[in-house]
Amino acid sequence: MSEPFRGTIKVRFADTDANGHAFFGSYFVFADEVLGEYWKELGLDVSDVVGPDFLTFTVNANIDFLGESLAGDTLAVEIKSERVGNSSVVMGFTMHNLRTREIVGRGSFTYVFVDKSTRKSCSIPAEFKASILARHPELA
Repeated sequence: MSEPFRGTIKVRFADTDANGHAFFGSYFVFADEVLGEYWKELGLDVSDVVGPDFLTFTVNANIDFLGESLAGDTLAVEIKSERVGNSSVVMGFTMHNLRTREIVGRGSFTYVFVDKSTRKSCSIPAEFKASILARHPELA
């Protein structure tokens, strides 16, 4: 079984809600930030919105909240490709609070690659797909 990509992110005060813990929507931002680093490692720079002839649409996002995170906590985020299709990928994530040593969240994002001009699904760029499969050969 292949290893996930790992990154860390610090919970800022601005990420918290009136209850003093991380706002539920912030967890998606935390996972998305680390996912961007993972995709860059795989050869896809998500910050380049001008160059490619495709876009990625998030068509599903889900999370199970399993613990609490407070301002100042550091989360270890693991990202792993779970499924690769012709035009879509599913990326799973798990978040561990390093202070409490608990898993605080687990979920996934589903992305569809679409042609920039037609907004219709298109094939995942071949180099990117090959990078995912090289990192996670069990998906082939």
